[in-house]
Amino acid sequence: MHGRTSSTAPLSQALGRLTLCGSMSRHPVSTGAAMHLAGYRALGLDFTYIPFAVTDVEGATRGMRALGIRGLGVSMPYKQTVIPLLDELDPVAARIGAVNTIVNDDGRLRGYNTDWIGAVRALEEVTRLGGARVLLLGAGGAARAVAFGLAERGARVTVANRDLEKARQLAAAVGGTAVPLDAEALSPDHGVLVNATSLGMAEVDPRSPVPEEALREGLLVMDIVYKPMITELVAAARRRGATAVHGGRMLLHQAAEQFRLYTGREPPLDVMDEALRAQLG
Repeated sequence: MHGRTSSTAPLSQALGRLTLCGSMSRHPVSTGAAMHLAGYRALGLDFTYIPFAVTDVEGATRGMRALGIRGLGVSMPYKQTVIPLLDELDPVAARIGAVNTIVNDDGRLRGYNTDWIGAVRALEEVTRLGGARVLLLGAGGAARAVAFGLAERGARVTVANRDLEKARQLAAAVGGTAVPLDAEALSPDHGVLVNATSLGMAEVDPRSPVPEEALREGLLVMDIVYKPMITELVAAARRRGATAVHGGRMLLHQAAEQFRLYTGREPPLDVMDEALRAQLG
C-alpha cells in the first residue's frame, strides 16, 4: 500500500511503496511498535507499524488481505480465535495451539508463534537448553508457548501450577511431568526456573511466585513478566546469587523473529532493545 507523504517530500518518496505491518489487540500498547519502527529506521526499510484496536477479528483478518498488510502481531484474547481464519499454520504454532504472528504472502495468511522463540532465545543467551531440567511455573497460554519451546530445544520440563490438572495436561503435551505449585515443587533438582504466571505484574500482583529462600547460586531464573522489567523474582534471584533473565529479553526476541518474518532481514537487536527499554522505563 502507498504511504501518504508531505508536499515537500521528494517525488521518489511520494511514489515509493510503503509496507504496512502492525498488531491486533483489544487494548493496543506501544512496545511492539517502538521496537519494529526502530528496526525499520535503522535498516532504512520502507516499512511502518500501526497497533490496531480490534474487536472484530474476522473483519480485521479480511482487512489484512484486502489492504495487503504484510504482518500482524496478535495479542490475547485472539491468539486462538484467529486460527480458523488463516490459510495455514507453522507446525510449532499448530502444536502450541496459539498464533501471535500472521504473515501475508500475496493474500495467503500463515500463522506463527514467536513467543516460544522469544523464550528459548532469551534463555539460550546464557545457557544451553538441551538436557536442562526446567521448572516452569504456570499452565496458561504463555506457559504453553514456553513449554513447547523448551521441549523443542530438548529440555526436560516440569510444570508447576495451582490447578494440578492443568499442569498435567500441559506436561503430557510436551512429555514432561507435573507438580503442585507449592514449596515441594521448588526442589534443587532443577537448574532453570521460568515464571510464566501473572505473579510479579505491577497491575496484577507484584509479589514473587516463589519464596526467596528457594532461589540459590547456580540457578538460572527467567521471569516472562516485563512490567516492571525488574520484578521481585528477578531482584530476589540476583540477591541470592542466581543468574536472572528479565522478561524484556523474551519480548525483544519474539519481536525480532516477527521482524525477520515480515522483512526477510536480520533485526538490529541493539537498536530494538534500546527502543524497548525507553518504552518500559
